[in-house]
Amino acid sequence: MTKLSLQAPLYLLLALAALLPSLAHAQPTQKPTQTAPAAKPNPQQQEVDSLAACVKAVLGGIRPIANTRDVRFEGKVSEANALCRGGQQSLQFRLTPWVDWQTYWGTGDMSSLPNILLKNGPAFRGVTGALTDLEFQRIELIKFNLFDNAGTFQEYISGRNGTGGPALKVWPEMRLPKTDPNYAAVGGDGTQVCKGDLVRGRTLTGICNDVKNPLMGSNGTPFAHNVEFETAFPDRGANEYTRNRHGGRLSLLEPDPQVISRVLLTRQQSTPDTCNAGFGLPNNSPNANCDYQKATFFNVLAAYWIQFMTHDWFSHMEDGHNGPQYFDVGCKTKLVNNVEVPLTPEDIQQLGCRPGDQVDKTLVDQDTAPNTFKVGDKTYMTRAAETFTNTNTAWWDSSQIYGFDDESLKRVKRDPADPAKLLLVPLPGGDLSASGYLPVLGPDDPQQPQWAGQESVAFPDNWTIGLSFLHNLFVREHNSFVTEFRNQAKLAPNKDCGLRDPSNPKRVIRYKDITPDELFTAARLVVAAEVAKIHTIEWTPQLLYNEPLYKGMNGNWNGLLGTGDPDVSKALSDIVTKDFGKSKDVAKATQWYSVFASGPGIFGLGSKAQHYDITKADSINGGVNHFGSPFNFPEEFTSVYRLHPLIPDLIEYRDLSKDPNQIIEKVPVISTFEGKATDAMHLGGMANWGLSLGRQRLGALVLHNHPQFMQNITLPRLDTPTKQIDLAALDIIRDREHGVPRFNEFRRQYGLRQLTSYDDFMDPDVRALPADDPTRKPQQQAVDELRQLYGTHTCDASKVITDAQLNEDGTPINDCLGHPNGSVIDNIEDVDTVVGYLAEFRRPHGFAISETQFVVFILNASRRLFSDRFFTSSFRPEFYTQLGVDWVTNNGPGPAQIEKGEPNGHTQPVSPLKRILTRNIPELKAELDPVVNAFDPWARDRGEYYSLAWKPRPGAESDPAFKQ
Repeated sequence: MTKLSLQAPLYLLLALAALLPSLAHAQPTQKPTQTAPAAKPNPQQQEVDSLAACVKAVLGGIRPIANTRDVRFEGKVSEANALCRGGQQSLQFRLTPWVDWQTYWGTGDMSSLPNILLKNGPAFRGVTGALTDLEFQRIELIKFNLFDNAGTFQEYISGRNGTGGPALKVWPEMRLPKTDPNYAAVGGDGTQVCKGDLVRGRTLTGICNDVKNPLMGSNGTPFAHNVEFETAFPDRGANEYTRNRHGGRLSLLEPDPQVISRVLLTRQQSTPDTCNAGFGLPNNSPNANCDYQKATFFNVLAAYWIQFMTHDWFSHMEDGHNGPQYFDVGCKTKLVNNVEVPLTPEDIQQLGCRPGDQVDKTLVDQDTAPNTFKVGDKTYMTRAAETFTNTNTAWWDSSQIYGFDDESLKRVKRDPADPAKLLLVPLPGGDLSASGYLPVLGPDDPQQPQWAGQESVAFPDNWTIGLSFLHNLFVREHNSFVTEFRNQAKLAPNKDCGLRDPSNPKRVIRYKDITPDELFTAARLVVAAEVAKIHTIEWTPQLLYNEPLYKGMNGNWNGLLGTGDPDVSKALSDIVTKDFGKSKDVAKATQWYSVFASGPGIFGLGSKAQHYDITKADSINGGVNHFGSPFNFPEEFTSVYRLHPLIPDLIEYRDLSKDPNQIIEKVPVISTFEGKATDAMHLGGMANWGLSLGRQRLGALVLHNHPQFMQNITLPRLDTPTKQIDLAALDIIRDREHGVPRFNEFRRQYGLRQLTSYDDFMDPDVRALPADDPTRKPQQQAVDELRQLYGTHTCDASKVITDAQLNEDGTPINDCLGHPNGSVIDNIEDVDTVVGYLAEFRRPHGFAISETQFVVFILNASRRLFSDRFFTSSFRPEFYTQLGVDWVTNNGPGPAQIEKGEPNGHTQPVSPLKRILTRNIPELKAELDPVVNAFDPWARDRGEYYSLAWKPRPGAESDPAFKQ
C-alpha cells in the first residue's frame, strides 16, 4: 500500500470535518418575499470575503443531526456558509422556501463559475458544499421518513431487547407464511434463512433477496409511507393537526380534479385543428402540430424509460385491473367565493370535462382502524388508515421483463433452441434484423382483451411504442450476454466461469458445465444491474443536469473516490459493512453508515470481504442496510413518478436510411397504444424508432403541459358510461385515494420549507419584476388560477396545523402561516402534491423535476441500492459469473471504452445505454458516436459546462427541430 493510500482515509475524514461546519447553527428566518441582494464586490474581493466567511463558518461549529423532526436541516444554511460556497449570489434565496445549494459556485452552467483566475477553489467549495447539503438531507430523511405498513413500525419506534429500532436487522413480519411453497425450505416454524437455489439469483416473486427476511420486497407486500401515518389521508381529518390544516375543505373530489386538470394542466394550442386534441392529422401528416413546453436537455426516450422503470417497481393493480367498485371522477363542481357550487352545462362545455367519467377503486389491503401505541408522551399509529399492496416485486429486478408472479411468467417466452435466451423471432417482412423481435401474445397466454396483438412480456399494461422499443432492446441485450458467454465457452470450455452452487460450493463450475437455467439466471442479474446502473449514472444525471448531481449519482454507484486507490475503497467498505453495518448503535448503523458509504459507493458494498462464504447468510447479506425499516416503495414515491407531461402528443418520426434530420411523419402517441405499438414497431423497425425517440425533446414537468390525448383517453376495460378517463385528473385522485398528504405538509414531512401563499410558487427572480413584465405574466397567471381553484380563508392563529416543523422562533406553525390573525390567506395547505410540484417555477439548474420531487428521490434512490444484496454484497462472480461482473463494471464485453474528450470536465467511460444501443442496434452507431448521454437529445450540441442551450451539433443544422 502506498503512502498516499494510507493517508487517503484520513484525508476523507478531514474533508468531511471541513465540510460539516458549513451546516452551521444559524438558520435564516422565513419570509414571504426576498430582499434585493447587496451590490457585488469585484471578483477578487468577493473571493477574499468568501474565504473569510469560510473561516467564520468553521468557527461556528458543526450543526448536529436533528434529534426531532421539527428542527431539521431544510436545505438552508447560515449566511457565512452561503458566502463561503457561493459569494453574494448565494444570499439571494435564503429568505425563500427553496434550498440554498442551487446558488453555490459550480452548480449551474458557465455563469456559475467565479470570474477569477483561480476559479477551481470556489467551484470545489460550491460543488462539495452542495454534495454535503444533499448528504445531510439524506441522513435526516433516513432518520425521520421511514414508515412501514407491514407491522414493523412499533418496534422501529420502541426498539427490541435493548436495540434501537433503526438498528434492527431482522423482523418476524418478514418471514414467509405457511402458505408459501418455500416455507419449509427457508426453515418453516424455526429461524428462517434462505439457502440453496433460493439465493442463487433473483426469484420470481421477489422472496429471498434479503436471506434473513425472506418476505421483504416480494409481491403482495404493502406499500410503505415516507410521511407520518397521522398526516396521511388528510381528507379524513384523523387528528387535530389535519383538521386545523384543512378546515373541512377536502374530500376525494374536492377541489374537483377534472376542473383542476382542465384549468391548470391542459396544453394550450396555437393551432388546435392541427393538433386535433392530440390525435394529429390523417396519415400521420408531418403538417400536424401539438404545442408543448419542451425540455432542451432531455429526450423522449427518457420519458419512456421512466415508464419502463415504474413497470418494474410497483403496481396497485392486478394484471390490469383494480377493484370492482367504481366512483365518479369529477367535472361536478367549482369554487365560487370559496364555496363549491355545481358546474353549469355552460361550464362543462367551456372546460371540456366529462361528468360521466368513472374509474375503478384501488384494491385495498387493510382498511380497519389501525392500532395505536405510546412511547413517552407521544401516541403513534401502527400503520396508515388504509394500506395497499404492491402487486409487483419492489426490487430493481427487471420484473417487467422476467415476471413477478405465476401469471406474468407465462408471458415470458424462452428460446426453445437455447433456453438460456429469451425468444426473439424474425419478421416475415419489414426489418429482417438477425436479432429479431419479441413474439406476440398467443391465444393461450394470460391477457386482457385490450392487450390483443401486443408483444408477449411480463408486464403488458399501458403498452406503448416506447415500451416496445425498450423491451425489445433489453431482451436483445439479455441474448447478447448469453451469446458472448457461449463464445467464451467455445474458446475455453474448461475455464472456471466463476459461478458457484451454494449447495455444493467447492465444485468449480466451468464454462462448459453451466446449465441453461443457470446462465439464464445470471443473464437476468446482469440485465437488472445494467438497468439500475443506467438509471443511476445516466438517466438521473441527465434529469438533474448539473455537477453536484453528476458527482452524487456516480458517487452512489462508484463512490466519491471513484476508480482511485482500490485499497482505500476496500478499507472504507470494510468500515461500513463490518463495523457500522453490524452495530446495534443507531447513529453508527444509520447516519455514519450513510456518510462513509459515500466513499466507496453503495454498489458492491460488502462484495469484497476477505472471507466471503456463499453458504453463509452473513456473507451473502453482509452489505445490505434497511436502516431499521423493511424495504418497499412508499406511496409518496409512486406519486412523484407520475410524470405524464414528459410525453408529447405527437412523435416526430424519422428514417435513418434517408435523412435523419428530416421529420417525415408526426405519429400520434395514442395511435401506438397497446397492439398498435407492435404493428408500428414492426413496420418502422428498431433503428428508426430509436432515432425518433432519441432526437425529440420530451415535455417539461410544468403546469399547462399534460398531453391532450391523455385527458381524453378511451379505456375499453372501464365499465362506465363514457369508457373515457382524464389521466391528469386521475393522477390527482389516486394520490388522494392512496393517502398522499397535500403539497405543503408533504414538503414539511420531507424536511423542506413550507410555502405561505400561492405567490411563493413563483421564481423569486421573476416575482421581483414589475407586475406588467411579460416574463412574469405566465407565472402570475398560474398563481391566479391556483387561487381560483383552491381558494382562500380567514385564518385562525389559535389553530396549530403541524408538528413536522416549527417557526424560526421555535413556536408552533399555525393556520395563519406567519400572517396576522384574522387575515384572508391562501388555502396553500389544500394544493394537491402533483399540482404543487408542477407549479414550482424555481428549480436548481438543469432540474427536469422539482425540488419537492427530488427530495423523495434522495431517500428512495439510495435505499433501493442499500437494501438489495445483488447490488451490494452479492455482486460477485458466484452469482453473476466473472463475465457478468466484468460486463456490468465495464458496460459490456471487454475493457471499458472511454468517451472522447472530457464532457463537462470529466474523463468518463462510454455510457452503458449508449453501448447497449450500439451493441444491439448497430445501425445507430454513427448517429450515437457524438452522443455522450443517450438521454440527451441526440442532435443537441452539449456546449460548455452543463449548457442547456438548444443548438445543433455539427451535421444536424438542417434538423427542423432547431428552427422551432
